[in-house]
Amino acid sequence: MITESDFVGDRRRVAYVSLGMLVAVNVMSQLDRQIMSVLIEPIRRDLALSDTQMGVITGLAFTVFYILAGLPLGRLADRTNRRNMIVAVLSFWSLMTAACGLARGYWTLFAARVGVGIGESGCAPAAQSILADTFPAERLGRALSTYQMAIPIGILIGLSGGGWLSDHFTWRQVFMIVGLPGLAVATLAFFVIREPARNPRDQPEPATVVLEDLLKIPTIRQLALALSIQTLTLAATATFNFTFMIRIHGLSGAEAGLITGVIVGVAGAFGTYLGGDLGDRLARRDPRWRIGCLGVGAVVSIPFSLTAYLSESLPVAIAGLTLGTIGSYMYAGAGHAVSQSLVTPRRRAMTAAAMLFVMNLFGYGGGTVVSGAISDAFGGEEGIRYSLAVMQIFLVWAGVHYALAMRTYRQDLAATMPGADAAG
Repeated sequence: MITESDFVGDRRRVAYVSLGMLVAVNVMSQLDRQIMSVLIEPIRRDLALSDTQMGVITGLAFTVFYILAGLPLGRLADRTNRRNMIVAVLSFWSLMTAACGLARGYWTLFAARVGVGIGESGCAPAAQSILADTFPAERLGRALSTYQMAIPIGILIGLSGGGWLSDHFTWRQVFMIVGLPGLAVATLAFFVIREPARNPRDQPEPATVVLEDLLKIPTIRQLALALSIQTLTLAATATFNFTFMIRIHGLSGAEAGLITGVIVGVAGAFGTYLGGDLGDRLARRDPRWRIGCLGVGAVVSIPFSLTAYLSESLPVAIAGLTLGTIGSYMYAGAGHAVSQSLVTPRRRAMTAAAMLFVMNLFGYGGGTVVSGAISDAFGGEEGIRYSLAVMQIFLVWAGVHYALAMRTYRQDLAATMPGADAAG
């Protein structure tokens, strides 16, 4: 376990260099994930596919196999060299992204998209485990939040850069342009990322034992519920904010893509880092604030988001979404830092995989379905604004579980790391 007093000199330099490289890897992950949504229309026309088929390829083919592969790959990351694993999965999903450009029909494109999902599922658990073993507990919130900033940055690049590429190249060429550079990033990652030393006495345990023990930790149970419920709302906004701008404010696709991309890329990145940085600072007084600031951010974002969705003014909508995004994205990295603080080193990748499993299954898997159904219930078209407004209620529910997680965090933290209760 790295302590603050040990985090000096070469050890500190290596940690931040590894972090920077992992951020670049995560940006590639988000970009390769996002590019499909930008290319839906040219793919659909060229391959004569239906909207339903494109919906399956864009979401289901990726998400289902991302979820299914996450736990076994998380287990593998706890048993093997995590740096080499990241290099391998990055190379694989980059090749699968490029392979999307070679698809000749529905099933070949489906298979390539499945490959992207399987490859990407192995990245986050290994990366979070490396960072938790590289940074002291006092800095882990910032480190994981910095890593998670790659998500909004990747979305920004995907929406703006992908849109530009789609105007100048065929969709097949775009997949090649976006996918193949990942092989160069993988090569660089092999030489840059340092695999942290592990205690030889700390041996990996059976996956069933790890999962059973995680469910016995009250803070983990409440945190998983909070993160999953908040992800319901973020999945809805990430999917339908683009449509909201077009339907309600009459923007073109290019205008909506630029505005929503910049909001997520800038405000989302700032909010993600803020959650980790603020949590680490407040934890010096009371470690429970690592969780508390996430709940506060979620609840405070609600009035800004409601104003954005219910206003007839485009500038008001942009301002409201910007401020709401800052608060709602504070959980993105800091939530994982909390779960990592409650487990021993050989359980970290599996813990990350388990948290991502429930967040993707219930959050991303359900958020778009629930919000779409609510929009239809309001009559579609104009109903999208009321659907997105109603989805903000879930943030209150998430806030309740954050509060419940705070009640047990000090005891659970002390049980995992004796002495950590007082130090944060």
